[in-house]
Amino acid sequence: MKTRKIIYMLLAASLVVTSCKDDFLEEKKDYNGVNEQVFKDPTLAKAYVDYVYGLFLPANNAQSFIISQAATANGVYNSLFTQTTEELAGETDWNKEWAQISYLNSHANQYFGQRMTDGIANNTWTRLKQINLFLAEIDKYGIDEATRNQLKGQMYFWRAWQYFELWRLYGGVPLVLTPQNPISGESDANSVPRSSSSATLEQICADLDLATQLLPGKWASTTDWGRITSGAAAALKGRALLTWASPLFNRNDDVTRWERAYNANAAAKKLLEDNSFGLYKTGNLANAEAWGNMWFQEVNNPEAVIVFGFNNGAIGGTTTKNNGWEQAIRPRDLLGSGSVSPTREMVDAFPMKDGKKKEDLTSTYVYSMNKFYKDRDPRFYKTFVYNGATWAHGANATYRHWTYVWKKTASATSYNGTTETLGANSSGIYLCKASSPTASTGNNGNFNQSGTDFMELRFAEVVLNLAESAIGAGKLDEGLTLIESIRQRAGVENKDGHYGLTAAVGNRNKLFAAALDERKVEFAYEGKRFWDLRRWMLFDDTYGTVSRLGFSPLNGTRRTGYTISVKKLDGTDYVGNADPLIKPATGNAPLADRSTTPIDELYDKYFKVSIKDDLDKTNPANWKFTWYKEYYFFGLHQNILTGSPYLEQTQGWNSLNGAGTFDPLK
Repeated sequence: MKTRKIIYMLLAASLVVTSCKDDFLEEKKDYNGVNEQVFKDPTLAKAYVDYVYGLFLPANNAQSFIISQAATANGVYNSLFTQTTEELAGETDWNKEWAQISYLNSHANQYFGQRMTDGIANNTWTRLKQINLFLAEIDKYGIDEATRNQLKGQMYFWRAWQYFELWRLYGGVPLVLTPQNPISGESDANSVPRSSSSATLEQICADLDLATQLLPGKWASTTDWGRITSGAAAALKGRALLTWASPLFNRNDDVTRWERAYNANAAAKKLLEDNSFGLYKTGNLANAEAWGNMWFQEVNNPEAVIVFGFNNGAIGGTTTKNNGWEQAIRPRDLLGSGSVSPTREMVDAFPMKDGKKKEDLTSTYVYSMNKFYKDRDPRFYKTFVYNGATWAHGANATYRHWTYVWKKTASATSYNGTTETLGANSSGIYLCKASSPTASTGNNGNFNQSGTDFMELRFAEVVLNLAESAIGAGKLDEGLTLIESIRQRAGVENKDGHYGLTAAVGNRNKLFAAALDERKVEFAYEGKRFWDLRRWMLFDDTYGTVSRLGFSPLNGTRRTGYTISVKKLDGTDYVGNADPLIKPATGNAPLADRSTTPIDELYDKYFKVSIKDDLDKTNPANWKFTWYKEYYFFGLHQNILTGSPYLEQTQGWNSLNGAGTFDPLK
């Protein structure tokens, strides 16, 4: 009975993904001792590992594609880092003006965690406590070696993951590799100083090397789908070493760092390919058909290197873990929440379908803002839903979504008529990335019961990590070929022999820019953009990387959307109470019948596309995105330093003891 209770509590904790209850901790272990039974029974030990997975994974109904755990102190996921990019608008602690940079302000990111106490919480150091406790005890009580190795391999991975998340935010952090007991006062045993950034990286790599050695390349049972593999550990090492080679840490462009990243990513790619991972290519590559479908194969999906699993269980079920993404992005007219509003800046990032930028005069296709949807990269149509586009769902395979507005009276000073009768999103364009064309409205009629998994690290990232590393190491042709492989899978036309990238051939900086542009499109709204902007220091041009790569800084800008208004044939605004493009039961539509008129004709004759500039704050009217260079390495917040005053503050930040002295570049 006691064994069953422990198993139940462990599994429940891993499924609910919240802080665990006191009675569970009393069963599993306490802060001053260890319940040996957990480490004697393989089932209990596996449940312990599953519980640790749950500490890191998003919760039931999470909007998994745009959220991160690294912007809070308590393990809660949110979209703040995505809103600190071009992808979503909205004010955050890291894109608004501050009177000064200070450890007292909330822009000193608190993900670093709090000093460990005897309370129960899901934060950085309690997660590490759980992992270190397991690694310290699992070899002592007789579980067979093969089982122990697989369990330890997963725990080494999650310890490396935790330290990687800390390291890319703060640089070097305290390396705690044994279980600490909580304390109520000062304790030399727990007062671990910050290690250097280089030492922290080496510990991350050492843990990932152990995980790679101990874990299988592919789990034998489909019931283990979603567990970390040796290839996943190797891929995370590649991601870490790419970050170390990038300008954030590598201010002098040390080529040996790029070479080390290249070797790690090449090894990860080979290991994954040897175990049947690769770019998802099932179906037709044309029109990004395969690319769009990759989200809907779960078990044995070759693209899914690290995957966060969800299910379509009934709402309120004890094992239910729905993905909230489908419900969040679907429009209110279908009883979705319409709460995710992509920006015009991200739409503009997608090239034309020959791979060339929309402003490139050598492109086969001529860009027009009034028909911004026309002749774009095939991934555009699998990422965005524009006014008039088809957006299938389980109950209607031909559903089209419309977002246009008009004036109801001649005296109206704004467009007060809308075809979105239940309310619109903020930007006039919607996201459909990973939106299932067979999505069910479910028992509640609002798409809540979605089981679409989120691929946190896709094989495409391994390819692009290797491409960028190759470019940094001087292997320019190889880097270009790898980028081209991503475009080829996406169905981009190859009219110039390089999928639209001829202008970058042989030029290291242009190829770096091409790699980052490709990541921006390929991984749009997958939680990657914030990290790419930071590691290349592209929020502003303080360090010259923006001008070096030919980009424009995000600093000083506003994120915008689209207003699509209805005009008459003479170009003036349509005025009337009735929807001008819907044919009534009797008679004709006021202007045209949208259901029978070709979409291009509607845009040519009846739609006027303009920039919508109220996604970001309009009060004050001059609000602009404001990033400070100190955010490239965050300082430690007052809450951290008050509990752990022995910790060095990051350079550029103040503290209880004056100016910060910790150099994150060492």
